[in-house]
Amino acid sequence: MKILIIEDEQPAVARLTAALESAAENIVVQGILGSVAGSVAWLQQHDAPDLIIMDIELSDGRSFQIFEQVKVDCPVIFCTAYDDYWQEAFEQNSIDYLLKPIRVEKLQQALKKYEALKQRFSASMAQLKNWDQQARGYKKRFLIKRGADYITLKTSDIAYCYAVHKVVCLIDTGGAKYLLDRSLADLEKELDPALFFRLNRKYLASINAIGKLKSQGKGKLMVELSPPPPEEVVVSAEQTASFKEWMDA
Repeated sequence: MKILIIEDEQPAVARLTAALESAAENIVVQGILGSVAGSVAWLQQHDAPDLIIMDIELSDGRSFQIFEQVKVDCPVIFCTAYDDYWQEAFEQNSIDYLLKPIRVEKLQQALKKYEALKQRFSASMAQLKNWDQQARGYKKRFLIKRGADYITLKTSDIAYCYAVHKVVCLIDTGGAKYLLDRSLADLEKELDPALFFRLNRKYLASINAIGKLKSQGKGKLMVELSPPPPEEVVVSAEQTASFKEWMDA
């Protein structure tokens, strides 16, 4: 979980980072900012974090001014010594309002609320995506150029696809290789997610091509594909849970 901290008091920053370390293991603090101006500049120059933990009274004004100057595309947990601003906080992206000094158990509850909301939102988005794909229909075959000729390949004959040097290679069940003029992201949208899974940044595989799974430590999985790929294929720790769920569907 990537978190941005917006807090101008160093003792409060130290207490908050210590509380975060106690509250969860998978947290990465992307930045610590202490002003409205600095926060606006950071948010304009970086992708949105997963979550912002934000004080209200900053060195150059109230943090509500940030929302007036830049679009904030992630939820916010407000941490403040004042209980006067809770209504204004919940008019923004707030999912919780914690009073200082921050207690670890209260922060844990807020982080659990974030995870629950994230899972519910992700499930809803996945369902909407599936409805959209079902309405449009998934591809049943591809027209592929091979030399001067064109051939038709059924999606049921695809073992896996992988990206290398900005080129996407398709491997069929017989081990033949084809070059595609589509990105993996495009293929992922066109292929039935019940049958194909994005294993990592480089590989998209059919359920029929997946053999043994081997634990790689730190939550990672090595996937055995058939026909054999040119390199080891590893599912990241972040993807492992959803991959296992997909395999067990």
